[in-house]
Amino acid sequence: MVTGIRDSETDYSNKQIAIMKVSFENVSKVQGLLTVSLERADYQESLEKSLKEYRKKANMPGFRPGMVPMALIQKMYGKAIKAEEINRILQDKVMGYIKDNNIDMLGEPLPNDEKEKGQSMDDDNLTFYFDIAVAPEFDATVSKDDTLTYYQIKVTDEMVDGQVNSYTQRNGKYDKVDSYQANDMMKGKLAELNADGSVKDGGIVVEDTALMPSYFADDSAKSLFEGAKTGTEVRFNPAEAYKNNAVQLSSLLARSKEEVENVKSDFLFTISEITRYTPGDVNQELFDQVFGKDAVKSEKEFRDRIRESLERSFVPDSDYRFLLDVRKYLTDRIGKLEYPEVLLKRILRENSREENEDIDATYQRSIDELTWHLIKERLVRDNDIRIEEADVKEQAREATRAQFAQYGMMEIPEELLNNYAGEMMKKRETVDGLVNRAVETKLSAVLKKQFTLKKKNVSMEDFNKLFETDGKASGEKADGKKPAKATAKKSTGKATVQDENAK
Repeated sequence: MVTGIRDSETDYSNKQIAIMKVSFENVSKVQGLLTVSLERADYQESLEKSLKEYRKKANMPGFRPGMVPMALIQKMYGKAIKAEEINRILQDKVMGYIKDNNIDMLGEPLPNDEKEKGQSMDDDNLTFYFDIAVAPEFDATVSKDDTLTYYQIKVTDEMVDGQVNSYTQRNGKYDKVDSYQANDMMKGKLAELNADGSVKDGGIVVEDTALMPSYFADDSAKSLFEGAKTGTEVRFNPAEAYKNNAVQLSSLLARSKEEVENVKSDFLFTISEITRYTPGDVNQELFDQVFGKDAVKSEKEFRDRIRESLERSFVPDSDYRFLLDVRKYLTDRIGKLEYPEVLLKRILRENSREENEDIDATYQRSIDELTWHLIKERLVRDNDIRIEEADVKEQAREATRAQFAQYGMMEIPEELLNNYAGEMMKKRETVDGLVNRAVETKLSAVLKKQFTLKKKNVSMEDFNKLFETDGKASGEKADGKKPAKATAKKSTGKATVQDENAK
């Protein structure tokens, strides 16, 4: 709210402050009327300059460039140019006043057409009125009296096993073997058969194809290949094996999907080669590859480091859940805030990208979003959270580390890390996301110190279930209140004026 306009928090009489012909009055706790009074002297100099600039560029039949009489320029374009100059002045004065007087505005100033009725660009002295939506007052202070559960994902032995397996799979190799086991790959000749088992004349023949029975949809077809050896033949029905999946049949038989649609015959597969993938060994070479030369010396150390890495990787997930619970908790504790509904709906309509959007239907969701946005802004401001370029760069580096970690690369050379992060920083939309992430990282760190946290270890499955139950609160205050939900965006706007006669 604006300090100095009201005598006290509860006095909302129409007192005004005039600063450079701009004044603001509180219509209610959450709405104000901003008035800008312009005399001709306020815009005369800039208007004359704009008219002269326009005259220099004007190209009209019968006149040399730049020689069109000023009277003609004023007659034809004077009102439009005057409207442009006044709009520019209004932009500066309105937004400057709002900033200088710390008016916590929601959205943008909207012209009050009712009060401006009867005004024309022919007038020398003009007065413009703008409706201002003002953010409601609330208390978002957090102390140790406020308690939330902080969920930590348990890293299980199975998770560590899975990560070790992922590394060894990447370092494995293919070996030729004599007999088939599940997941082996076979190569050979595929030939279509008649009903009596003889090779069909003019039937489909694929000389050198690869086959992996493990991908069959039919288990009985899979069993036909168990223990099969190089050089032997196996009769099976591809259509039954793949349960008539046209894409897989087309790939196996090297024919179009339309061609294989009616192929229901048995085929004979003559095995020429069987290869088996063998995972890599858990050895020093793998340790060095994952964590760097001699950083890890034993399998136990290797597994311990993997466990630590997984625990670190889950912290952002825990923090994200924590902020959702903070949002849920504080919006409930603060309760329903007062907003200027009619004015906010006007602002939403002005900014809607859809011509016929039902603002009434989406209004409450927008208010929920806005409420959380205001609370979050207040927390950031009250805790003096600032984002420097170094914070954004670190977020880019963390995002890069996470990407490489997906491919099993835990130790990234600094030069490579910085290069990838630098590329991310070149994209505006990426930078916006990194800034928001940096804000939430710092906010989460601050709030974890201010709340009393009940740390709770949960399985990955139970952690994910938290997001399925939207209405359940995870914390409570000393007074026993339960939290609620929200999020939103506060926009800053512009003041504009249109002259209906200057068309």
